[in-house]
Amino acid sequence: MNQKLTLRMEKTLIERAKAYGKAHGKPVSRIVADYFAALDAPSAEEEALPAEVRELLGVAAGSGLDEASYKEFLADKYLGAELE
Repeated sequence: MNQKLTLRMEKTLIERAKAYGKAHGKPVSRIVADYFAALDAPSAEEEALPAEVRELLGVAAGSGLDEASYKEFLADKYLGAELE
């Protein structure tokens, strides 16, 4: 069941959305609905991953870890014993 949603935004943004919709043959409400539907939809890259890997996506988000830290950890773990 469709329900009404009121959005408030700058006039220029509304005008741009209407122009975009006209150029693509879609009403602004459909553009907004498509965007909302895409917010939690998996990307094509994610869909190509095995289910076991997809389940792990985002588990380290917000942990403060970055690629350099992870590489340092791996170097210490696997090369550290050899260097001592």
